[in-house]
Amino acid sequence: MKNVTDSFVSLGHWPSAGSFGFNTDIFSTNLINLSVVLGVLIFFGKGVLSDLLDNRKRRILNTIRNSEELRGGAIEQLEKARARLRKVEMEADQFRVNGYSEIEREKLNLINSTSKTLEQLENYKNETIQFEQQRAINQVRQRVFQQALRGALGTLNSCLNNELHLRMISANIGMLGSMKEITD
Repeated sequence: MKNVTDSFVSLGHWPSAGSFGFNTDIFSTNLINLSVVLGVLIFFGKGVLSDLLDNRKRRILNTIRNSEELRGGAIEQLEKARARLRKVEMEADQFRVNGYSEIEREKLNLINSTSKTLEQLENYKNETIQFEQQRAINQVRQRVFQQALRGALGTLNSCLNNELHLRMISANIGMLGSMKEITD
């Protein structure tokens, strides 16, 4: 009880209700001042604060809407880019496959062409060899024939006398005459 009376005694230190003065108690004055300031702010600043918050809300919603539109556009562009990428990859694969098959075709054509050329060159070589052999054989025949003819003429000239020679010429003329009659 002594504490209760002490609290009433301490009330005597407060200034009376009708007077104006300074309150030196920091905790009680700050609380009162804060409540007064908050009350004034709420009363007068409610409209301004609600307008500011509404404007901020509209800006945020517009930003979200714009972001969603940009996101949708970006997603659409991304899908288009992916589709183009797939198309380009397919074309690249097709070019690669076609390129490889074209290379193989060209390689086979080159091999076939080269083998044909080699075969033709081999044929030309064989024909040239045969021609040269035939020419060499013909030259040898001509030389053998010429030597045989010289030998025969030499033998005939040494063995034949004038009379035998004239009979031989007459017989050959007769053979040529009979051959002429057959052909006519």
